[in-house]
Amino acid sequence: MLTEIEGIKMLQGYRGQPRRDVNAIIDIIMRVSRLALDYSVIKEIDLNPIIVYEKGALVVDAKMLLN
Repeated sequence: MLTEIEGIKMLQGYRGQPRRDVNAIIDIIMRVSRLALDYSVIKEIDLNPIIVYEKGALVVDAKMLLN
């Protein structure tokens, strides 16, 4: 799934930039998925932006729309 996104080259290290922590992105996706499964009142989740570092990632802003 991640290999299909437009920015994958930047995550893999692009133009001399260090490789980013793809596992941290996967962890965020898994946690948000679990949250959505556990709480059926969640209609939408928007995480934007997500900053991905060499080690770790940070969700800067998160919004949820509830039923």
